[in-house]
Amino acid sequence: MLQLFKFKGGVKPETHKAPSLQAPIAKAPLPEQLIVPLHQSIGGVPQPLVEVGQHVLKGQRIGAADQWVSAAVHAPTSGTVIAVEPRLAAHPSGLTTASVVIAPDGREEWIDRQPVDYHTLAPERLREHLRDAGVVGLGGAVFPSHAKLSAAKSVPMEELVINGAECEPFMTCDDLLMRERAEEIVRGITVFRDLLEPRKVLIGIEDNKPEALQSMREAVARLGVDFTVTAVPTRYPAGGAKQLIRVLTGKEVPASRRSPEMGVQCFNVATAYTAWRALAFGEPVISRIVTLTGNVETPRNWETLLGTPLGEFIRLGAPKPDTDRYLMGGPMMGFEMPGLEAPLVKASNCIIAGSPALFPPPAPEMPCIRCGACAEACPHELQPFELYWFSRARNFGKTQEYNLFDCIECGCCSYVCPSHIPLVQYFRFAKSEIWARERDKNQADAAKSRFEFRNERDEREKAEKAERLARAAAAKATEKPAAEKPAATVPAEETPPANAPVDADAAKKAAIAAAMERARLQREAAQVKNTDNLSTEQREEIARIDARRARAPAHQAVEQTDVAPPPAQEQ
Repeated sequence: MLQLFKFKGGVKPETHKAPSLQAPIAKAPLPEQLIVPLHQSIGGVPQPLVEVGQHVLKGQRIGAADQWVSAAVHAPTSGTVIAVEPRLAAHPSGLTTASVVIAPDGREEWIDRQPVDYHTLAPERLREHLRDAGVVGLGGAVFPSHAKLSAAKSVPMEELVINGAECEPFMTCDDLLMRERAEEIVRGITVFRDLLEPRKVLIGIEDNKPEALQSMREAVARLGVDFTVTAVPTRYPAGGAKQLIRVLTGKEVPASRRSPEMGVQCFNVATAYTAWRALAFGEPVISRIVTLTGNVETPRNWETLLGTPLGEFIRLGAPKPDTDRYLMGGPMMGFEMPGLEAPLVKASNCIIAGSPALFPPPAPEMPCIRCGACAEACPHELQPFELYWFSRARNFGKTQEYNLFDCIECGCCSYVCPSHIPLVQYFRFAKSEIWARERDKNQADAAKSRFEFRNERDEREKAEKAERLARAAAAKATEKPAAEKPAATVPAEETPPANAPVDADAAKKAAIAAAMERARLQREAAQVKNTDNLSTEQREEIARIDARRARAPAHQAVEQTDVAPPPAQEQ
């Protein structure tokens, strides 16, 4: 028996899982239009590879990963690209994101799918294949899986943890996936095992899923692999990566470190399933299992094409008349969808139809009584009431001192607060303000650096120009005939060496003197060009003018000597 450990905090909300477990996974029909966002994972935004009017095949890559921490995006079906433009994103902000809009042709024509024997591929090529297939974490974080399959070189991999806990209320997509497709999940886990080479493989499933536990154990036995399938206590958020690692291994991952640095890595069961389908069948990630539940007539799990608009998807469950909202994810960490035209994406594991009866309006917020219930429920051992006070006072420096960014926004503190304070909303506000201020500071620092660099460049260019002018003046002076330059004008010991540093002011003065000398020489060398073919009268007039000019200095000198000096002033 594997020894289990406990994590601090956590809550036990009502699960509400039974309604969506009454029927097997069904395949959702083809929608009238598919809106495929190019950005569906953590990391860079894939670059579009298609144009408007282009015909695409099912599984064709329409967005290429633009860097290592990124994943490709594919066409969910065959059809025609009718737009490449910003569309409403499945995000609480209600902003738009670059998307490829496809009109299906109904023929479901696949690309040429080529299975891959991953045993024959080098590890790096295998990771690139998973990246190009769009394999990401389907537990909600959507982190590109190929990047997590690079083990830390300094620390040997001890445990590979597979997350089948699915602790959020209402959500059952992983439960049914493990019940119906356990063998493919286990085969995908073997791929991860061969890449990371851990000492142990641990599969954790909450003990409220006995059918999934049994199915996974049978698949492990049938394939003859040495994996440990363990039932973990049902407690939210046991499905968090750090919490599940703590329960199965006893290792507590600090906020300042990543789990691979401690010799452990964690993947979701749905991620392992899609990785196996990408290798064994050449199928990229174009669909996922989504739980449709809540205030609907027929709650169920559907295998749905990515990009399906929410409005078309919810019709499969027949929402009741009093439905007033739709949540993506669970009620603890999910968010309200901004509109029915927002599409389902790789992170869409659950859609909950809400109503006033199912989710009553929150009670009025009351003052904090410092009861400490939030601190007892926090799985990361934070002090939410202190973070609340500092966030409300906009003392963001103090929030960081109290480790605000260790908060995973699980909602346990808000769930147990007797004053009905939306603590998570305050923490999200504080984080966004800190990020905004950090972004502004970085932009200001970058602008300051550009300004200082420009000033340095201007000064350098001025000095270089003055140096060039001084050298040019020195070269011009050396070209004069020796008769015009007395040999003893500058003693030899005062002549500066060729490589001596040039004084900027002296160089400037030398350049001005050289320019004035050149102008004087040009004036002396200038010849009158309008004195040809003159008449006798014109020549005589010119001679009289030249004579007057010649007498003028002597005459002026005589007049100056005839003037009496001014009388001396009395003291």
